Amino acid sequence: MSDVKVGFVPLSTAPRGVLVVFCDDGLKLGPVTRRSLGAAADLVKRAAAASEFKGKSGSAIDLLEPEGIKIQRLIVVGSGKSAELKEKDFLKLGGVIAGKLNAASTEVTVMAEHSGGPMKSGQAAAIATGIRLCVYKFDRYKTRKKDESAALHAQVSIAVNDVGKSNRAFAPSAHVIEGVEMARDLVNEPPNVLFPEEFARRAGALRKLGVEVEVLDVKAMAKLGMGALLGVAQGSARPGRTVIMRWNGAKKSDAPVAFIGKGVCFDTGGISIKGAASMEDMKGDMGGAACVVGLMHALAARKARVNAVGAIGLVENMPDGNAQRPGDIVTSMSGQTIEIINTDAEGRLVLADVLWHVAKKFKPKFMVDLATLTGAIMVALGTEHAGLFSNNDELAGRLIKAGIETGEKVWRMPLGPEYDKLIDSQFADMKNTGGRHGGSITAAQFLQRFVDDTPWAHLDIAGTAMGAPKTEINQSWGSGYGVRLLDRLVAEHYER
Repeated sequence: MSDVKVGFVPLSTAPRGVLVVFCDDGLKLGPVTRRSLGAAADLVKRAAAASEFKGKSGSAIDLLEPEGIKIQRLIVVGSGKSAELKEKDFLKLGGVIAGKLNAASTEVTVMAEHSGGPMKSGQAAAIATGIRLCVYKFDRYKTRKKDESAALHAQVSIAVNDVGKSNRAFAPSAHVIEGVEMARDLVNEPPNVLFPEEFARRAGALRKLGVEVEVLDVKAMAKLGMGALLGVAQGSARPGRTVIMRWNGAKKSDAPVAFIGKGVCFDTGGISIKGAASMEDMKGDMGGAACVVGLMHALAARKARVNAVGAIGLVENMPDGNAQRPGDIVTSMSGQTIEIINTDAEGRLVLADVLWHVAKKFKPKFMVDLATLTGAIMVALGTEHAGLFSNNDELAGRLIKAGIETGEKVWRMPLGPEYDKLIDSQFADMKNTGGRHGGSITAAQFLQRFVDDTPWAHLDIAGTAMGAPKTEINQSWGSGYGVRLLDRLVAEHYER
């Protein structure tokens, strides 16, 4: 388990241990950096020439025991054209730094200065965030770990122009990082450990931060008429749960913002059972619910000035003798009836009841749901973007902007009555699949029938929440996707 602490020190602090500095695509160093390196500054140009290092953003060279300065290692990280760097680029630079650290890197100094001079406090905070996100590991079940001395235990000191401003800039991010880590932990947990009741128990830990947490058991959900969710849950020996989390950070009279997560703790496909290949990945079919819990942690921990509701539907989709069958008809909480065509299209059934409950009980300003909903979205968008579907252009635009800023990108997909017709049923009000073509769209059309007039966005995160390719700031199977995206949405547009 990595233990990396990040803090800020004055730019004039003498470096110790490992020193990390930045240069641009002309190999130019900042003035304070050059003075700190002294004679060692000339080594950088010689090493760059020998290794064909051009200072491209994200590239790096590593010099051991450089002459002229009392440090163990000098890591030079390219920042490219410094004037063009965005916040997400500084996040990546932080991840690059973290990727260069090893067990010997117990003391690390990062000079937060580019060729033009000291970095801004927000840029330094982004580097700190990138480091913290990158070093996350989930290895709690490994009993045959390598020598513990090989684990990464480091104090990273980021040398900045203004320590106070940098600390203030990083403080909210530190809580968001905690939320991301919480979401990653939940997605990475094995399904025999994290089942609906245990998931609900872990969400209950948010009470320590002042979040109101209500857990609905099977009896309570049946009383509400959540027939769609309970239809999915009935095949498992482990009962389903719905968890409602409320953070009240604004005036009582303010309508809340709402986030809803699909929490299928394991998905066999039910009677319409999946193939055995890669079924183990279906422990991550609760990535949407994990994000909502992580987001609620972030909002409460940083004391966001907003009223927020987080709601998650937690089930297992199992194929026992009590499981629902293709051809069954269930009645949702909305009163609308649903013909089950394929029991592996279960996430939308869970979300249908939770969306309706949140819309009617809390009357939010908007609802955003997140779900590892369809393989079809991965065919369309791969693993670089989540699919965005929305009935509200303003909300969609704000999500797109937040995605660009944080690097948790979304791509808007279409909705329309032509697609809606594909889920009409001859036996019920609708069916739960619309056929092979446009599968992610017909799934969104299904959900739209349960939001009424509430501004709403659906994020299909099947390609981004689990098993996505590693990045500079995520080396984990469970990415925690969506926490930073939605925290940014709230911070920029909905806090008083």
